Amino acid sequence: MFKNKEYNSWVVTVLSYMFITIGILLASLALEIFLIPNRIIDGGITGISIILSFLTNINLSIFIIVINIPFLLLGFKHLGKNFLIRTTFAMIIFSFLLEQFKQVDVVTNDVLLATVFGGILLGIGVGFVIRYGACLDGVETIAILINKKTSFSVGQVILLVNLVIYMVAGIVFGWDRALYSIMTYFITYKIIDIVSEGLEQAKSALIITNHGDEIANSIYKKLGRTVTFIEGEGLISGKKVVLYVVVTRIELRELKKIIEDDDVSAFMTITDVSEIVGQHIKKKDSVKNK
Repeated sequence: MFKNKEYNSWVVTVLSYMFITIGILLASLALEIFLIPNRIIDGGITGISIILSFLTNINLSIFIIVINIPFLLLGFKHLGKNFLIRTTFAMIIFSFLLEQFKQVDVVTNDVLLATVFGGILLGIGVGFVIRYGACLDGVETIAILINKKTSFSVGQVILLVNLVIYMVAGIVFGWDRALYSIMTYFITYKIIDIVSEGLEQAKSALIITNHGDEIANSIYKKLGRTVTFIEGEGLISGKKVVLYVVVTRIELRELKKIIEDDDVSAFMTITDVSEIVGQHIKKKDSVKNK
């Protein structure tokens, strides 16, 4: 019998591979039933592979595996053995499914519909793969590394690389298809960020108010977030209480409502949080009034 810790680790690993496989399935379908038949390309190594496959008539899956090998090695060096194993698994399954789905009928020949729905499906698929510790594309490996070191999101890094690839696609497939490909990517990259970072992506808020205790207690009761009090002083308004709180994206609307209800004159700024270290979720004990 497994010990609880070992059992939980095994379950997490199995679930991770399951979600990676689901992501691969969705990404493969997006390419083969929406994008490639309409000569709309993905970016990164997959986009390069699509262009080379079109020019040489060599199977797309061969280019995907061969070109990605150097990036796999880079990923192993900087992201570890588990990343290499999961990404190798992902790329092999991805290449296999791309070949299998060539037999599936194209959903639509309407380029705009293919752009929108192909982009959404591709973004969901790639987002799942990244979220659960792998990637389908060597450029994604570089993007994950840069994301770990900077404030740039995975989608933003990939977009910069892809702009160059889309220029080449314009020469090969025509500039209208390149523009559709760029449109697809704008859809895809946003979906990737939502799926890979989750709807619980953190936001931080600074609230300047005269009703600090009231707002802090409302935030704690309704959102379960503790609040940091900071003393502040305005040039004209004089001394104020500044509250600092971290919430998720889906809690942001409720936070705004709390501010409107408790202090309509409060001033609040909201910014993205790239990373959180430590615990920012509430404990179940009560908050002391200041």
